Amino acid sequence: MAHPLAMSAGIMPEATPVQLVEAAAHAGFDYGGMWIEVADWTAATTRAVKAALAATGLPLLDVEVVWIKPGPIDPDHLRIVDIGLELGARNVLCVSSDPDAGATRDKLAALMAHGGSSIRINLEFGLFTEVKTVQQASAILKEIEAPNMGLLIDALHWTRSGGTLADVAAVPVGWLGYAQLCDAPIPGADPGDADAILVEAIDGRVALGRGGLAIDELLAALPDGLPIGIEERSKVLRDGFPDFNARAAELMRTSRAWLGDRA
Repeated sequence: MAHPLAMSAGIMPEATPVQLVEAAAHAGFDYGGMWIEVADWTAATTRAVKAALAATGLPLLDVEVVWIKPGPIDPDHLRIVDIGLELGARNVLCVSSDPDAGATRDKLAALMAHGGSSIRINLEFGLFTEVKTVQQASAILKEIEAPNMGLLIDALHWTRSGGTLADVAAVPVGWLGYAQLCDAPIPGADPGDADAILVEAIDGRVALGRGGLAIDELLAALPDGLPIGIEERSKVLRDGFPDFNARAAELMRTSRAWLGDRA
């Protein structure tokens, strides 16, 4: 079964929310992704994005990013969930910089309770966060009982953190709302350098099939039909395609070409 494709929001960090919707729809993606800067997001922003979604017929796969930090739950994080609900998004992407795994668990559980049955709250792991591996993410989620909890696997973070296909197979299928694919050079950033890992994640990814990540094997290990966010955050892509529609079209072209070879 084919995997529906989404254009992840990080592809166009310079775009407005409406431009993100329009570019993803113009390129023919099945879903869009939405980056929410709470300080800049107003009721008018929500109305404009809802109008763009309605006009294009594009649904949102996710909104991001809830960045959990030490201390009590941030009201802005609850607002991101609320915005996601109002926009009809299927998922919220969360990462954690709280070194207290129990506190991360409790704040995730609160977000899940706030979101209810209409939106999935996904914990993403990565070496630049305090939840560095799929095993750590799984251990946190195993202590939560919520029907809308999720674990997000990003191909780059899975690779750099030493993830294996056995780790993927051990994730309960019910936790998987979507996954993120990209490619990247091997060996790439030093796993011991969190700053380099973050820079690579923002600027150093490449098109599917143009790097050395085990994305063939990862894709085969994921459930059939699972939505895939194309997370090719790349300075080369941004510089080479400053026009948003052209950038989205190139992302779709390279992604479909790689996926088509595996049909």
